[in-house]
Amino acid sequence: MSSGFELEDTTPLLASYVFGVERRTVRHGDETFTRDVVTHPGAVAIVAIDDDGRVGVVRQYRAPFDRVTMEIPAGTLDVDGEAPLEAAQRELAEEMGRAAAEWRLLGRFMVSPGWATQVMHVFEARGLVELPRSPEGPEETAATTEWWAPDELRERLRMEPAIDSTMMVGLHVVYGSFFSAP
Repeated sequence: MSSGFELEDTTPLLASYVFGVERRTVRHGDETFTRDVVTHPGAVAIVAIDDDGRVGVVRQYRAPFDRVTMEIPAGTLDVDGEAPLEAAQRELAEEMGRAAAEWRLLGRFMVSPGWATQVMHVFEARGLVELPRSPEGPEETAATTEWWAPDELRERLRMEPAIDSTMMVGLHVVYGSFFSAP
């Protein structure tokens, strides 16, 4: 099905090690317009659940908010040729020091389709075994990991000023109405 929109030109504006920014010129009928778009290779996130039913979370500093946040393990698809499942396995080992025997894709979602190309792949991981953590960068090195029972995690997250959307989506898919009112 044709949308009637045609991408005419792309001009790079910024290239960083994580993302790019480009100006796209688009034609729709007789009208031409531009949109600035953040380009991103995509990312993965993992709802890791141990044998006691606890969910693994990472507390790490996030510069955009200048604070430590509570998140599920996640990372960028920044290794050439690496499939999302392989990236999820790598990130779980790096951030949580775990490998998993069971993996299930919970879903894929566009993080912010109005201005970014990032697609997030969210997995559930079970049958965990402990490995040495192999953090990358100062934020991951200083990060801490915690394991929470779902009910306790739900109550703890209600105290957060804002919740990481990837965590919210992953927990909602695994547990249903995870964030509904008590």
